[in-house]
Amino acid sequence: MSTVELTTDNFDEIVPGPEGRDFVLIDFWAAWCGPCRMFGPIFEKASERHEDIVFAKVDTEAQQELAAAFDISSIPTLAIIREGVLVFAQPGALPEPSLENLIAQARKLDMAEVHAGVAKARAEAEAKAQA
Repeated sequence: MSTVELTTDNFDEIVPGPEGRDFVLIDFWAAWCGPCRMFGPIFEKASERHEDIVFAKVDTEAQQELAAAFDISSIPTLAIIREGVLVFAQPGALPEPSLENLIAQARKLDMAEVHAGVAKARAEAEAKAQA
């Protein structure tokens, strides 16, 4: 599967909530960024190996609102969303073996445990806000 261009217009279609797509990798990049241009072919190659994962690219110049929503301050930044939960976000271009390792780790996540942790954190934040 090749990568898809992610925009504010198609975000909800490409990256829906918990009932939607299970696994989305997002590459935040810009055309002028040397490390982004080096990472691009690695990301594209991985998309061909992992057809069950949605690989999306966000041009931070054209999609400033989306980049801001993810608090992107450095590019390239790779983000992983599993079942509607942002489980990884880190700037820096990765070599191919590191990207493959990261994908393997993200596949192994116990998403029931992740969702429970998110629910607990939300409940604690709400309780603190009401105190």
